This record gives sequence, structure tokens and C-alpha cells, in this order.
Amino acid sequence: MIEIENETDLIINEVFLKEIANSLTNKDIELIITTDDEIQSINKQHRGIDKSTDVLSFPYEEMPMTPLGSIVISKDHIEQKAKELNHSLDDELYLLFIHGLLHLLGYDHEVDNGEMREEEEKLIHKFNLPKSLIIRTQG
Repeated sequence: MIEIENETDLIINEVFLKEIANSLTNKDIELIITTDDEIQSINKQHRGIDKSTDVLSFPYEEMPMTPLGSIVISKDHIEQKAKELNHSLDDELYLLFIHGLLHLLGYDHEVDNGEMREEEEKLIHKFNLPKSLIIRTQG
């Protein structure tokens, strides 16, 4: 189950998000859609980085019956990247959700040997999404 807290006016296709989540886990997930200002505040508070970002993931401690974790996504980043990369707001949300979900599952593109990017690519193909997330996270 995905518990969605939408602090914006973004319309969300919960069915498709659940399909993505269910393909990877049967644990509950909290998804928060917020603004750049709010995600910047969360980023500063929890990571010591005083700037906005597109997506943050907060895994919960692994215990029976606990949710997998929380994903926070900036609506402002969704709009900016969707326009910049010429795809839909929905597609950008799904790409960021996949990215955040993989972090909750323990993937970390900053320290792994490409495993997270490989998993993202599989999911992008499976759900017929644009390849933009892979392109902008390579490097």
C-alpha cells in the first residue's frame, strides 16, 4: 500500500504508482509530494544540505510489519524536469518514485557499481517510461 500525502495540486495516478511499488515490494510506503521550499527544509534538516532536490528517501528500520520507508518528491522539480525533458508530469513522477523506491530497497548509485542504474533501466523498460532518469544520473 502507498500512503500518499499530497501537499500540492499535482494530480497523481495512484494505481500506476502501486503497480510500480508492488513489482518490487509488498511493504507499505509513504509518499509525500511537496514544494521546493519544503524539500529544501527537509534536506537541510536530515542531510545538512541547504538546497532543494528532486527526491529524498528515508528507509525505516527493518522490523516485521513496519513500512519500507518514506519518499519525498518535489512537485516543482517534477514540473521543471518534465518540461526540460519534454515528457509528462506523470512520467517524471514515476521516474522519481522508482529512484526513491530503489533507495528504500538499499540501492545507492553513489557507491555501487551501477546496480541501481541497471535496476532503474529494467523498471523503465518494464513500465514503458522515458529513459531520462538514467541519462541524467550517469556520470
